[in-house]
Amino acid sequence: MLVCTLLYLIPRTPVLGAILLTGYLGGAVATHVRVGEGLFSILFPIIFGVLIWLGLYLRDDRLRALLPLER
Repeated sequence: MLVCTLLYLIPRTPVLGAILLTGYLGGAVATHVRVGEGLFSILFPIIFGVLIWLGLYLRDDRLRALLPLER
């Protein structure tokens, strides 16, 4: 997770870092669902993943051009 976070923070590789972090957090969600843990343990990685992509969307002009939310 540290390597993925570092890739996310480097200005040239944030998309790769976000993809790897999303995969890591998806594995955490799958593990918590499989074990049958509580709702917080399942929702926290999902919320964190959404925040990662929201942060990338707000700081990367290319991503905003690819996914325009305004009309």
